[in-house]
Amino acid sequence: MCKSDKVTSYEPNDRTLKNWPSAERPREKLLALGAASLSDAELLAIFLRTGVKGCNVVDLSRNLLANFGSLANVFRANKKEFCHHHGLGNAKYVQLQACLEMSKRYLAEKLVQQGSALSSSQVTKDYLASELRNETREVFAVLFLDNQHQVLKFERLFLGTINAAAVYPRVVVEQALAHQAAAVILCHNHPSGIAEASVADKQITQKLEQALQLIDVKVLDHMIIAGNQCYSFAEHGEIM
Repeated sequence: MCKSDKVTSYEPNDRTLKNWPSAERPREKLLALGAASLSDAELLAIFLRTGVKGCNVVDLSRNLLANFGSLANVFRANKKEFCHHHGLGNAKYVQLQACLEMSKRYLAEKLVQQGSALSSSQVTKDYLASELRNETREVFAVLFLDNQHQVLKFERLFLGTINAAAVYPRVVVEQALAHQAAAVILCHNHPSGIAEASVADKQITQKLEQALQLIDVKVLDHMIIAGNQCYSFAEHGEIM
């Protein structure tokens, strides 16, 4: 049930967006101040477009964020979880998945346009984060690069549980040869949200470095994605 918002300047009993001051309506606010000026609820409201009976779209968005816990949880919800909530359905779920996929493809294209994964480390982090941060299980993936460090292929190679994924160096070597890669960036996610390298993470990195060295493939980095955070082995001096 929608409740009044006491901090706004409009009358609390009048919840229709058209009666809000123009500067407080999400669409108008975005056009005037840019998308970064909007709250999570306001951004979600623009995505949803309409509210439900007795509840305008901004209040609906606030309720949904309270129920899901965060905007990230909205993004990572499966179809059943998403459509279970009042005001959401198959059409909105399809729209959301399309938006997420477009953002991934935009970042992938941006990474390719930069020319080198090394010269655009932040773009690389952004791209890997877009691919892995919403995964609910641990995923180990590899970004395969040519001798100019341009992207050849991104592949998810191993899927695990909520806190671990078995990684086999032989498979990584086979894929590196198949793509004729000269270098790789390893990456995996921590669904726990903790962006730190475990002992197991360090051990598998060393094993992969040793295995790939036999075929003259350089490991440039191993990135751990945890929500919006990224731990880089290279930045911590942990790559040979």
